[in-house]
Amino acid sequence: MKTNHFWALLAAWALCIGCQSDEAASAPSAKAQTIADMKRATDNHSFSRPQEAVTTHLSWTARVDFDTRQISATAQYQIATADDAQRILLDCRGLDIASVMVDGVESSFELGPEQPFLGQPLSIPVNGQSQTVSVTYTTAPDAAAFLWVEGEAPFLFTQSQAILARTWVPCQDSPGIRFTYDADVQVPANLMALMSAVNPTEKSSDGHYSFVMDQPIPAYLLALAVGDVAFQSVGDHTGVYATPDLIDAAAYEFAEMEDMLVAAEGLYGKYAWERYDLLVLPAAFPFGGMENPRLTFATPTIIAGDRSLVALVAHELAHSWSGNLVTNATWDDFWLNEGFTVYFEQRIMEEVYGRDISEMLTTLSYQGLVDEVDGMMEVNPNDTHLRLHLKDRDPDDGMTAIAYDKGYFFLRLLEETVGRSAFDAFLKEYFTGHAFQVMDTDSFLAYLDDNLLTTEERRESVRVKDWVDGAGLPDNCPEVSSPRIDKVDQTLQAWINGSVATSALPWNDWLYQERYRFLSNLPNGTEAARMAELDATWQINSTGNNEVLFAWLEQCIRSGHAPAYPRLERFLVEVGRRKFLTPLYLAMVETDQKDMALRIYGLARGHYHSVSTGTMDELLAWTE
Repeated sequence: MKTNHFWALLAAWALCIGCQSDEAASAPSAKAQTIADMKRATDNHSFSRPQEAVTTHLSWTARVDFDTRQISATAQYQIATADDAQRILLDCRGLDIASVMVDGVESSFELGPEQPFLGQPLSIPVNGQSQTVSVTYTTAPDAAAFLWVEGEAPFLFTQSQAILARTWVPCQDSPGIRFTYDADVQVPANLMALMSAVNPTEKSSDGHYSFVMDQPIPAYLLALAVGDVAFQSVGDHTGVYATPDLIDAAAYEFAEMEDMLVAAEGLYGKYAWERYDLLVLPAAFPFGGMENPRLTFATPTIIAGDRSLVALVAHELAHSWSGNLVTNATWDDFWLNEGFTVYFEQRIMEEVYGRDISEMLTTLSYQGLVDEVDGMMEVNPNDTHLRLHLKDRDPDDGMTAIAYDKGYFFLRLLEETVGRSAFDAFLKEYFTGHAFQVMDTDSFLAYLDDNLLTTEERRESVRVKDWVDGAGLPDNCPEVSSPRIDKVDQTLQAWINGSVATSALPWNDWLYQERYRFLSNLPNGTEAARMAELDATWQINSTGNNEVLFAWLEQCIRSGHAPAYPRLERFLVEVGRRKFLTPLYLAMVETDQKDMALRIYGLARGHYHSVSTGTMDELLAWTE
């Protein structure tokens, strides 16, 4: 269907594609709000101009070539245009554009000047009657979204968030623009292809795979992985993909995903994406997880053998509502994705594993948040606002504890102010009423005033402005406490002053959160003999829990415990998760061991994703 009434079509696209409720699709106020949001929210990280022409559906045909480390593809979009449209703008970065077609006819196109981290605008002439735009292109071998893992078990995965989708698909790479998609992908016959879509569970004989994503998503949730993987079901709507050597361990580790999904639906409404599966990626994956719809990408570093690190799965599952279902309009609104997700994650963990566990996790998060806020206040206090200020900056700069944990504590404050029952009802209605829509900070605050902070007493108690546009942590931040963590702190002090022997530590009785707390709070410069005693008694250097190992290795660096350095080097070469890399390399720099950092980084850099190398290059002032 084609209409020249652009805003009517845009509203219909934004509200009616996918599986939203009929009530949401037919509500005039919701439709008006969507149009207002699209007009108001300016995305400084995209060249696209959706008010003139917007993509609504992508058909992607691609061939993956491991020999050249490139993808050759055609991206055909269905588009909606304003009556007076003259062009559609797509974001591109490092793409070799071979040809462009508009409505099946070859068209001229123009690539604008290259801008740091943003890439180039691809301008294609269209008019008010244009229906499709098609771009044939080839990606660069070093496309920033890709990591090509070479060797006997080749693997490719993408990481599109925040603005890296444009390095492998020409697109309107803004979180405020949604589209559905289908894809046909050709890969080597011995490998399986997976996307953020309906996925296969077995390899095809010829390496050809077809995908459909009927729910509209923003470009940062486009995802592709290609490798030798197998699938195991762990529930009616859940399953895991992993390499054959890891599939049994992964199926055991994540066997409780269905329980998490049921708990999440009980809290905030029906899961909108049909299946929730998880893919275990190579250890070079730069994050703990990525919430690609229907298929979470996850690091193998959360496979501990005892299901102790599944909070990350709860986090990525929660994104199916906060982020994937209701999406931040721009990266300045990132807290609307992550703060809500951390809150939801903690509620899932409490529901499935008990409040004792969830409050330990919250206490650890609070410690990390306070440390990060203290450091940021010395450099740029504005970066501690929930509403970020990322114009002219890489949006990756906003991926800090502020959006995640300050956002969480703001929502926890709302819960404690109005009561859990009222807050749960508010959140459930928020997710249901704004399903498959975008949300910016101002729109959310208006919704909050209208539907939750409805009295002056509540507004004065919360002090929203102090949280959203104020620096640091407001003094009404909720207090968190965990008796188990408190006991760890007491034990640590007793160990430091010598009143508790290393052999008397309740190490084997502690959960990983307690071990992590003990190690992360060891004093810098703890004597080498005491570090050696800890390891000799409890074999920490050989632990299978990567969170505990990370905390141990950081303290070994800061204490100069050289016997741990071979394990440190092996860890940094094998693991590309930025959460671990940054503190470990920073610890070496701050303890005058930069030469060691540079030597290890030289060995490891080729195994890291660009998301990690971008941060480490700057930290270490790395030059080729």
